[in-house]
Amino acid sequence: MMGKFFRKSAGESKPKTVEQAVIYKEKEEFKDVHWALKNASAKQFYEFPLDMDDFPNIKIQNIGNLEEAGLTFENNTISGTPVTNNMYHLDVQFYHIHDQSQIETKKIQLFVNADPKDLWKNIPSDKNAIFYKSEEDSFKGLFSDKKIVVASKRGRFHAHEGKFREDDFAVNTFPAGWNIVSVSDGAGSATAAREGSKLATTTINQFFSSEEILNQIENNINRLYAAQSSNEEQSEAKQNVIHILSEGVLSVYQALEKSAAENSLSVNDLHATLIFALLKKFSFGYVILSFGVGDCPINLINTDFSEVKLLNKMDVGEFGGGTRFITMKEIFNDTMASRFRITCVKDFSYLVLMTDGIYDPKFITENKLEDTESWKSLFEDLAGNNDDRTKADFMNDDKINEELLIWSDFWSRGNHDDRTLAIIY
Repeated sequence: MMGKFFRKSAGESKPKTVEQAVIYKEKEEFKDVHWALKNASAKQFYEFPLDMDDFPNIKIQNIGNLEEAGLTFENNTISGTPVTNNMYHLDVQFYHIHDQSQIETKKIQLFVNADPKDLWKNIPSDKNAIFYKSEEDSFKGLFSDKKIVVASKRGRFHAHEGKFREDDFAVNTFPAGWNIVSVSDGAGSATAAREGSKLATTTINQFFSSEEILNQIENNINRLYAAQSSNEEQSEAKQNVIHILSEGVLSVYQALEKSAAENSLSVNDLHATLIFALLKKFSFGYVILSFGVGDCPINLINTDFSEVKLLNKMDVGEFGGGTRFITMKEIFNDTMASRFRITCVKDFSYLVLMTDGIYDPKFITENKLEDTESWKSLFEDLAGNNDDRTKADFMNDDKINEELLIWSDFWSRGNHDDRTLAIIY
């Protein structure tokens, strides 16, 4: 009996030993495999799934020292937003599913790069200087029966040297349902460009605050879109509207000339671009009167995001050589009328105005400004699909102006200009 018992025992122990050998082998193979975690970047969301397909019997229980990096481990994925750059030594604590009592450790490393933003200084601009302007500004409110949000932020180049934000914007609501938003980008090479952009936006908005001027525009708009109007009447009405808009733009140039004289400056010291959209909802649709000089776009996106229109002429050229400013007399020539657009649509999803601080990194080239995929990418970015996980929430929009300011601080290598973005939605 004892012999038979012993032989049976030996027969049973052999498979157990084989099983232990397999467990040991699989654990050692897991320890030996080289894991190269992709580098993380400080202050940017990080996510890295650990591929366990080759080790179906190995389960990771925890990863030690991850909390030091500001990261977590769940569902075989390391994720989170690391705070500071460093080399982190991590302990992968794992077990074999057929030997769960024995916890083993595998050593791996994670390198977190420095946040490139931290390499840039943020020096306040001089509050006692002439034409002082805040480093950032934002606005949210109603715009006809829609809403508007605007954010304007000083770029890193200017912040690094303690210079001013050169961009500016203005938003106004007028009687009888008229609304206007204007945006301007002051030329960095002009000594008082920050005042030029401020004066350009406030002056054009002030011009259209006149009830008489708005009535003239409205009468002509009604003629332009009246079913019974002849082609001649429509053409005359269009020319009348453009003439009034031209007078508004000319008033901006005159205001800049006056300011230059009063401050012993050249008008070139106030170089600034200008775009604006004057809007009213009529019974036959939204009428948008737009103008642009410089390299800042105005875009209208239809309701189902299938079409995007550029509503202004863009002055672009290699190395900015094609840029024009509202301070240049040559824009007031025979081609001035080509800078205006009269647009009528039943409805739209977004009307967007921006300076090149947004346009350059997000669209790169002018031909992408009417590309729906490029615009879908921008709004996905605004919805939080970006490295910083920052977003502007157009549904729960109580703090959308603050959110858009934060989003505007995105990192784009080589693009550190002032950024201004206005969205009607």
